[in-house]
Amino acid sequence: MQVGFIGLGVMGRPMALRLASAGTPLVVWNRTPDRAEPLRAAGAEVAASPAEVFARAEVVLLMLADETALDAVLGRDTPHLAARVAGRTVVHMGTTSPEYSRALEADVRAAGGRYVEAPVSGSRVPAEQGQLVAMLAGQETAVEAVRPLLAPVCRETFACGPVPGALLMKLAVNIFLITQVTGLTEAFHFAERQGLDRRLFLDVLDAGPMASAVSRMKAPKLRERDFAVQAAALDVLKNNQLIAEAARGAGLASPLLDVCHTLFEETVARGHGGEDMVAVLRAIEARTAGAP
Repeated sequence: MQVGFIGLGVMGRPMALRLASAGTPLVVWNRTPDRAEPLRAAGAEVAASPAEVFARAEVVLLMLADETALDAVLGRDTPHLAARVAGRTVVHMGTTSPEYSRALEADVRAAGGRYVEAPVSGSRVPAEQGQLVAMLAGQETAVEAVRPLLAPVCRETFACGPVPGALLMKLAVNIFLITQVTGLTEAFHFAERQGLDRRLFLDVLDAGPMASAVSRMKAPKLRERDFAVQAAALDVLKNNQLIAEAARGAGLASPLLDVCHTLFEETVARGHGGEDMVAVLRAIEARTAGAP
């Protein structure tokens, strides 16, 4: 079975490379053609258009930045949608609003296709290592057909019921991720500005009960002021907004998330949206300095 993959960005490209390296027959497309060259070298076929991917693949994985990109690739609200998705399984692996995903599932199924939500937890490094965690939602038969295809990319997959259960699960997980990394960054800033040895502080943290896979990934980046992207601050802000909207729609309070939202807005406004999420340190430093 040939598998399509559309969207070769920070997450998509290492995910597609894992699939190609595992021997998955893969046909790929990306809006910026140069990003597909490593996939060609890994044995994947490179399509000239999204339509070609759908024409050649039975299952198409989409790792796209936002709802606009998804609609464009699918030809949504045009006659192209049915031509692309009929008889195929569309797997939405990015992060969008749950409401959007619910409506997209209805459109895909009405056009004769199958639809699976499959957002992942993890950033670029886990993607490169095949250590992502996938949350799947949709019709049970479609979910179970997609699940084994994700084995080269994900160390675990979880069925989360009907759409949009997987995206709601992803948003819930991201509340903890965002607040955890922001708290780690603020603690690091406090220790550094109090004159503590930065390496010693991080060693103490790593030896105690607060250590985690996330802290062990982000602590060296803070120590070295390495803002090379694993999970971009702009993407974190987008996720934060999606969570806040879902919380408000359900009448839920999200006090910690709201504080983080403001800090990531400040980080992006200062021009650091393309840097890793630990660049929230820059917003905290600016507040310490009293900068407007």
